[in-house]
Amino acid sequence: MPEGNREAMLRALDAAGIPYRMVEHEAVHTVQAMERLHLDDGDTIPKNLFLRDARGRRHFLLVAGKDCAVDLRALRALLGTSALSFASEERLARFLKLEKGAVTPLGVLNDEERAVEVLFEAGLTEKPVLGVHPGDNRATVFLAFADLEALIRAHGNRVSFVRL
Repeated sequence: MPEGNREAMLRALDAAGIPYRMVEHEAVHTVQAMERLHLDDGDTIPKNLFLRDARGRRHFLLVAGKDCAVDLRALRALLGTSALSFASEERLARFLKLEKGAVTPLGVLNDEERAVEVLFEAGLTEKPVLGVHPGDNRATVFLAFADLEALIRAHGNRVSFVRL
């Protein structure tokens, strides 16, 4: 993880006037590990999948409910793309400047080319608060879904909603 990633993301939240609550914890690499920490108190901690099309021309960050089944073939049909697969760690570092296990929708703030499309599973719009890593899997930031969406749109990344 690039040094200062967490601080840069927190500064972006502060600069946008977005209220949040941050909880520091041991490093976690999966949603299941997050659940064992019992941090959410009814809030939603989504899973984040960094995907690419078969040609490597389009990249997607899928943010979905932790229990949401993700069918990549069905998602491919929804998006009208070539086959989808998980992007490599090298692509994750290049586009979002993140490491495996620390994927977060806040990572698009590192996407200088605005090349990554953010896909929110439609059910997340019903959740008032989401818990996401601030570019560091040793902390979770809880913030309003609407604020997260607005921050990503203001950065210039494309945002779409999908039903999975």
